[in-house]
Amino acid sequence: MDIMKYILYARKSSEDKGRQILSLESQISTMQKIADDLSLNIVKVFTESKSAKKPDNRPMFDKMIKMLELGEAEGIICWKIDRLSRNPVDSGKILWLSQQGTIKDIQTSERRYLPEDNALIFNVESGMANQYIRD
Repeated sequence: MDIMKYILYARKSSEDKGRQILSLESQISTMQKIADDLSLNIVKVFTESKSAKKPDNRPMFDKMIKMLELGEAEGIICWKIDRLSRNPVDSGKILWLSQQGTIKDIQTSERRYLPEDNALIFNVESGMANQYIRD
């Protein structure tokens, strides 16, 4: 049986260190520990300091999506779901790839999102992230 391959994605929205909840380095070390505890195979780490407020603003996010679409990885590990997206276009990409089985697992520090899960939880949390940025 092949071991599932994960991409670790860490994002902060700006260079202003005072505004960030958790630094990129802290996100990576936290998620690496969880990956080690769960025996998850991280094949690539993407980091970026870009806002997720608007779609098509994050080149590393786009590279991650391309890797997933090409089957080079099947899972994502990130600190919180809002690190992946704060806009409905990018959230829709993630949800669609998950529902299609392209993304087989999204592991955060709080929970696991699987394709067979009810999409409601992912949609509510993505909607909350989007509303936060709108407010």
